[in-house]
Amino acid sequence: MALGGGTFISQNKVLPGAYINFVSAARAGSVIGERGVSAMPFELDWGNESDIFTVERADFEKNALTLFGYDYGNVKLKNIREVFKRARTLLCYRLNGSGVKAANTFATARYSGVRGNDLKTVISSNVDVPASFDVKTLIDNVVVNSQTVVTAAGLKDNDFVTFKPGAVLAVNAGLALTAGTNAAIVAGTAYAAFLSKIESYSFNTLGCPTNDVTVTALFINFTKRLRDELGVKFQTVLPVTATIPDHEGCIVIPNTVNDVGAPAHALVYWTTGAQGACEINKSLTNALYDGEYTINTVYTQSQLEAFIAAGIFAFHKVGTGVRTLDDVNSFTSFTADKTADFGSNQAIRVIDQIANDVALIFNTNYLGVIPNDESGRISLWNDIVKHHKDLEQIRAIENFDPALVIIEEGDTKKSVVISDVVTVTNCMTQLYMTVVVA
Repeated sequence: MALGGGTFISQNKVLPGAYINFVSAARAGSVIGERGVSAMPFELDWGNESDIFTVERADFEKNALTLFGYDYGNVKLKNIREVFKRARTLLCYRLNGSGVKAANTFATARYSGVRGNDLKTVISSNVDVPASFDVKTLIDNVVVNSQTVVTAAGLKDNDFVTFKPGAVLAVNAGLALTAGTNAAIVAGTAYAAFLSKIESYSFNTLGCPTNDVTVTALFINFTKRLRDELGVKFQTVLPVTATIPDHEGCIVIPNTVNDVGAPAHALVYWTTGAQGACEINKSLTNALYDGEYTINTVYTQSQLEAFIAAGIFAFHKVGTGVRTLDDVNSFTSFTADKTADFGSNQAIRVIDQIANDVALIFNTNYLGVIPNDESGRISLWNDIVKHHKDLEQIRAIENFDPALVIIEEGDTKKSVVISDVVTVTNCMTQLYMTVVVA
């Protein structure tokens, strides 16, 4: 087994090994959860048809053909590569998986979809044992599985096909699987099914890959309900539609791309991965776009200013590259109780991190375990204070005063009430300088 290694944000690695950062700030504590989990539905030609399936970046790079039916570099997987430019984990769902599975006399494609039509089976006599057959599964004329059997009953299903045990094996030069189809129409019900399934998962960002006004409204309402009513903290990335959500949980993108045949919502993929992976002590302001699309950035200075005022996450041209303008979300109706800080995605990442981490601390270590007495509340206070000090060490918050964390018994003997004050740190975005020349 290979030893673990690389950099770290928090001390939660599993494999033994050396995890080393060369940074100026102190390291985070062990209770700060890692980011980098994005969730999104896709229209795919191959793959899991009815469930959320988890894909890690390394798995995608190594096993793209098995997971999605195409090699890693294929243009069909461009949008998934966009997500993984920054994301660590993708919770994936196939929107159009209710089509027909391709088949021939000997096998049926493992999944429905048009990619199954690129499969074939080749059967030849085994040179060493003439009574046996070599049965090969090919995709794009590349062998992906080979077995030697006497009858079809001895064949084992592989990643691409399930065999028909009652078939009579016969030598052939290659028999294609045919009649595979994707779902004919991807309607709003497919997106609703995805949202219903993803609700029970934990993730940092949710991507809405469509400009359909009805579907984007569905994603917006889903985000508001989970954040505001259920306390589930994440942000949703979606293209600009007729109505800007005015909510800190929504990040909207105005830019389209110039690539022929690309969807208008193409930048949702990169942004969903980038926002989900952005650490709580970092900002995506002025981040370099390192994806594969050619972005339309024909905006005037006044238009860019209007984007920021409207809470729109835009891309613009800087020199020879394309960068993000300002790391903002769509919340703009600031009040004394909910200031402009809530329009900053960096601030929301910190707020969400605190909410998620404190909930994890309580649910894991205290819920149903620790008595609600003075000693138990002091223990919880110590854990929360340590968590906040770790946030302060990585410069996600500043000027933290432990005395402002107050934990008291609630209205019942089973409840505790916490008062907490934090000051979120933001990355520098503007410089004002006066130079006096003597």
